[in-house]
Amino acid sequence: MSWQHPIPRITAEERQQRLSSLRKLLDAKGWAGMLLGPTESLRYFTGLAWHASERFLGALVTPTDLYYIVPGFERSRVETLPHLPAEILEWQEEESSAALIARALGDKAILALDDNMPLYFYNALATELGTERLVNGGPIINSLRRIKSPAEIALIQYAMNLTLDVHKQAHALLKPGIRASEVVKFIDRRHREAGADGGSTFCIVSFGEATSLPHGADGDQTLGEDDVILVDTGARIDGYHSDLTRTYKLKSGDSAFEDAWAIEREAQQAVFHAAKLGAACSSLDDAARAVLARHSLGPDYKLPGLPHRAGHGLGLEIHEEPYIVRGNTTLLEAGMCFSNEPMIVFPKKFGIRLEDHIYMALDGPHWFTQPSSKPSEPFAS
Repeated sequence: MSWQHPIPRITAEERQQRLSSLRKLLDAKGWAGMLLGPTESLRYFTGLAWHASERFLGALVTPTDLYYIVPGFERSRVETLPHLPAEILEWQEEESSAALIARALGDKAILALDDNMPLYFYNALATELGTERLVNGGPIINSLRRIKSPAEIALIQYAMNLTLDVHKQAHALLKPGIRASEVVKFIDRRHREAGADGGSTFCIVSFGEATSLPHGADGDQTLGEDDVILVDTGARIDGYHSDLTRTYKLKSGDSAFEDAWAIEREAQQAVFHAAKLGAACSSLDDAARAVLARHSLGPDYKLPGLPHRAGHGLGLEIHEEPYIVRGNTTLLEAGMCFSNEPMIVFPKKFGIRLEDHIYMALDGPHWFTQPSSKPSEPFAS
């Protein structure tokens, strides 16, 4: 596939470095291998992107080798896709892919599992190997994936810039009488025209009372003269996500909305200031809720207030570690990327979510995109 963007893709050399880091962690644990399912971790380590189905396709990483586990009839398709070179082990329709993996692994060895694999495949492996030989590989996979390389951060930055520009175009399109579905289609088309992987990965466009539902309402809506507008969308570049939300009105003058908007922006900035290297992820969520409490909102998850976590990690998955949530003791490190979106919900009235993302560098937090300016000016001047 052609590559039209002025930003490099993830290289084979970087993927080999990731495999090397994974093997060191496997060796330290004394585990014989890591089985990667048809998940984003398969793409992360090997470059192979595949959809999940009832037929297992994945990769077995051992201290010395990489094997692809592939249904026989899919081999020709796999060979056309980008991936690190490695031996392909085929299994046929009447055969057990779990039995093939067991033979490749050898007797009595411990196998770590990609934590995003479906339960039905765990059950098949347990039948072949026994549960005592299966361990959760998620913690070591996540310890690697949550620290983004400069190349990953550059791809996310490019994707964010692209989506921010699409947001601006959508803002210019909005006028009373327009339907939310029209805006969704416009945003998807503009993402596609800009070369995003398959257009929008998601798009929420809400007007008026529907903005108080964090993930939007069913059905179509029509924009009213004085409605609150919430637009939340993203796309992918080389698999890496963007994710941005803006909430605003087309005209100024609604003091209740503008006062609430100012509180939301204050909470968002408090999260940014709390994002220090070595700080626990939970402390960022705490910082957002402290702002709301000072304005007599909440406390905790009570409404009006913040009904969900203050943010989530982002990379090859739109929601991944580290999660900016109460109780998460994970400490912030350089390379971590996460959203900053302490939404305020006023039930049956409106909701305000301002979502920008942060990446941690050696000198502290940095915005991928600059936050909104004012309640009727959703983009930084």
